[in-house]
Amino acid sequence: MTMNHIATRWVGLCAWAGLTGIVTGAEPAATATTESPAPASSWDRVIESGIGQAFARGQFSFNARLRWEHADEDGLKASDAVTIRPRFGFTTAPVYGFQGMLEAENVTSLGASYNPAGLDADELDRTVVSDPEATELNQAWLAYAHWDSSVRGGRQRIALDNQRFVGDVGWRQNLQTFDGVWARTDALERASFQYGYLWRINRVLGDDHPQGNWDSDSHLLNAAYEICSQARLTGYGYLLDFENSAANSSSTVGASVAGGAAVSERVRLEYRGELAWQADGGDNPNDYEAWYYTLEVTALFKPFLAGAGYEVLGSDSGTSFRTPLATLHKFNGWADVFTVTPADGLRDLWVQGGVTLPLAIPLRVVYHQFWSEEGGDDFGHELDVELSRKFGKYFTALAKYAWFDGDSGLADIHRFWLQAELNE
Repeated sequence: MTMNHIATRWVGLCAWAGLTGIVTGAEPAATATTESPAPASSWDRVIESGIGQAFARGQFSFNARLRWEHADEDGLKASDAVTIRPRFGFTTAPVYGFQGMLEAENVTSLGASYNPAGLDADELDRTVVSDPEATELNQAWLAYAHWDSSVRGGRQRIALDNQRFVGDVGWRQNLQTFDGVWARTDALERASFQYGYLWRINRVLGDDHPQGNWDSDSHLLNAAYEICSQARLTGYGYLLDFENSAANSSSTVGASVAGGAAVSERVRLEYRGELAWQADGGDNPNDYEAWYYTLEVTALFKPFLAGAGYEVLGSDSGTSFRTPLATLHKFNGWADVFTVTPADGLRDLWVQGGVTLPLAIPLRVVYHQFWSEEGGDDFGHELDVELSRKFGKYFTALAKYAWFDGDSGLADIHRFWLQAELNE
């Protein structure tokens, strides 16, 4: 029996013991020495029964991740970060349309030497590993759902589309979360509409870092329509305004089409195309306009996969197209060289291949070639390799390697990870 089942049953027994009479409407039996208590009002019964059901049927969650990251950048000492991150949460069951969640996490270093994004003055000569120690309230929200629609307020995870513009940065030990209000409706057939207002960005660097949190006055709008089973069209507008990171304030509008289709019993093709335009927003001191576009195709023919893509983040007069709220590790190479787009923009041509090895071990290999968008300068190339293995329902092990061979003044970087994760 898992910890989740034990905890849920314990809460259920407590709630049952205290609320059985209320839920069933049964009156307590009178005795010779005591009087029967006055019956509770109908409103009290509704409130007490609802709260009891919310917690008795709620769901505990637990995730723990142990990771060793070796990072070696030319001109700096190598870093070896051994960190462990447990995350605990509880989500109530929906009652009368209402639901709530609390989640906390802790990142602890197990004594290795690394540069935690500049927070340790004694380790500034080492390669950065963006997993500083932190203990944070990760999520705390209250939601209401009705008529295929919902609204959620508080601290929460948000991941839109493929997370190229808005994501939770799940690769890092400390998640990126958002303080705000989020509304969604699926009331119209084959369509969805989402809107969010964000007043704070809780970044992966943690509360102790000068750039760990951004005060925000940002609006996110995302609408999607399923054209057919092979194509989904999404349009969006992201108006970002950050008080303590004005250079990342921007206004972006764009659209994507993505989907897939089986071309035979064994082969499936998947694709994505996207186009967006961005200009300065809020108090951004730069005046610019830049384009973004990408096209990618993947073929799946078990146990193999193969794919290729081309992505361009444009530039205008030395200011580039940026995606500061993205899950950046997913894009432009795992060495994390281009988490901030270079001033002259970025072009990324990539190919990938994969195969499921014996013992159900997926192998994935990705190769990137990078250039500047303006001028076409060669930035270098990168090779990424990943092996993973699931053990049972809850446990996953992973080995991952990234080698960036820099050019045009960019340093060579090697990163290697070994990771074990338990997800309950």
